[in-house]
Amino acid sequence: MNPLKTVLLADAHPICRMGLSALIHTTADMSVCAETDSAKDAVQLISKFNPDGLVMGLSLNQGSGLHLIHTLRSQALALPILVMSMYDEVFFAERVIRAGANGYLQKSASGAIFLRALRQVLKGQLYLSPQMSDVLLRAHLHGQVVGKTTCERALSDRELEVYMLLGQGYTTKRIASELHLSPKTVDSHKEHIKMKLGITDNMMLIRRALAWEMEHHT
Repeated sequence: MNPLKTVLLADAHPICRMGLSALIHTTADMSVCAETDSAKDAVQLISKFNPDGLVMGLSLNQGSGLHLIHTLRSQALALPILVMSMYDEVFFAERVIRAGANGYLQKSASGAIFLRALRQVLKGQLYLSPQMSDVLLRAHLHGQVVGKTTCERALSDRELEVYMLLGQGYTTKRIASELHLSPKTVDSHKEHIKMKLGITDNMMLIRRALAWEMEHHT
């Protein structure tokens, strides 16, 4: 009999972790070894438990999902990662795969699809929804950009993290605390974002970030 595959859950929302844990525990081949709402703690728990896979959200405390993926891959960890999020997959799926994740699934997916995606990722395979796979394939074949061409696509992962938090109403000081950056560094990222988006002042930046967040957080 094959040993159980162990999974670490990392998501800012307790009810999401509870639901995913309950689903995993209905299976005979997987179990949850630990869970956390913190990107910082996730790194420590991975070192402690050495799980077979990580299921994580893009929204985390003490860091961000994108930065956590980069951190783990910079440590040369081959840990399979399945990202689950409420954010628009057309915008985020390709970005998280490029960052090093093995799969992207929207939280609106059914429990059966989640378990199928998790098993696929634990085997070392990539997982995207059939619709997203089709979008990526068509874009590749025709040399097109995935989804709508917007200035936001030019943002680096770190700039996007700052932009997303601005869209959630975070102040510069709170963004700095959340991402473990200095306020000066956050201000520098904001200036780069404004330049890439063609925006001249902070109020315009905040309004655009709020509108973008509402559009992409399904």
